[in-house]
Amino acid sequence: MTLNEFNNQSKEAAKLMFKECCGANKWVDSMLTAMPYKDEAELIKRADDVWFNHCSEPDWVEAFSHHPRIGNKADASEKFAAAEQSGVQSATQCTMNELARANEAYEKKNKFIFIVCATGKPADEMLRLLQQRLQNIEKAELHIAMNEQQKITILRLKKILNKANWSNFPVSQLTTHVLDTSIGTPGKNMGIKLQQLEQGKWLTIAQGITNADGRIADMLPALHYLNGNYKMLFDTCAYFALKKTTCFYPVVEIQFTITDQTHYHIPLLISPFGFTTYRGS
Repeated sequence: MTLNEFNNQSKEAAKLMFKECCGANKWVDSMLTAMPYKDEAELIKRADDVWFNHCSEPDWVEAFSHHPRIGNKADASEKFAAAEQSGVQSATQCTMNELARANEAYEKKNKFIFIVCATGKPADEMLRLLQQRLQNIEKAELHIAMNEQQKITILRLKKILNKANWSNFPVSQLTTHVLDTSIGTPGKNMGIKLQQLEQGKWLTIAQGITNADGRIADMLPALHYLNGNYKMLFDTCAYFALKKTTCFYPVVEIQFTITDQTHYHIPLLISPFGFTTYRGS
């Protein structure tokens, strides 16, 4: 469907499509009132503005409630979930059981289900991320889940508008890449937290695990810009423990300041006894 075709459909049909992208009624109604959209950039900008600046905690939790639990194949029957959670299809029964237990513990602690942009993630990675996020306070998890929901929303909008022009769509403002200089390979499967300084305290707002290339390319949703002071926490202890290697720095903390809407790339060159960072491009 092209953007023009989307704009020309009935309000009822458009509402159903928006609802498939995000289950928060306030977000859906706000997106409808702005139709028609002149281009794809205006559509995504509106989606971002409504979600972060006009919705609030009840709306975010409402959106979360429309997702199936990660790893629950019986629940993953709605339009997009099966494809997004394809990584669980090849998971072992042991991993599925661990996912079920961790999901239950997460919901009991936070009062909403675990939300992650699951596209491209294998079951083992989602399980590890779920177990790590269980250690966060509820306020941090709300912020992380907000960002993950927006990533999902944008991906679903792009899937619905599969004939639209997304060639100039920006990537996430903040990315990272880990290189293990001790063996000359990407630092895959390293846990990373992104924290923001808020009223003198550090709050976790995003969390992920590096892929096979040692990268996290979507630390924040695209088009979501936040000036301020941040830090990334790289879980080097767990990373080297998996390699049965002792490391001197159990956590590498990199603080930086975002001052504009340009791309910020935070690479880490790591070895068991040293590390280097710089602002990449």
